[in-house]
Amino acid sequence: MPLSDFDLRTSIAVSDIYRAIDFYEGKLGLEPLGSGPSADIPDGTRVYKSGDGPALNVYQSASAGQSSATLAIWYVADIDQIVDELTAAGVEIMRYDGLEHDARGITPRAGGGRIAWFRDPDGNTFAIEAED
Repeated sequence: MPLSDFDLRTSIAVSDIYRAIDFYEGKLGLEPLGSGPSADIPDGTRVYKSGDGPALNVYQSASAGQSSATLAIWYVADIDQIVDELTAAGVEIMRYDGLEHDARGITPRAGGGRIAWFRDPDGNTFAIEAED
């Protein structure tokens, strides 16, 4: 069976699971589906719902924040509304040198659509994207 027959979930390493919980649940509004052990921490992992099911594992690890690449993208219908909600919750929208950004920090995407990036407290990069 090819892997394309199965659901995919991304995993994000964080340095402090409790600080991450404040961010992912408090600022992003993600719904936790469960928790479990990670390394020496009995409650060091969270599984979050996004869309129709589990989509994101967040776990405490010494390797947190070591990638500057975008680790996950949420595809949204109204990027302006989502950016406004994230900003109101205290999430900072990133601006990259050399890219065009509107007042909210949203960038036109090559080929159409728009995208905006943000980071969690460990520097893990995420994006929201819309086809509009």
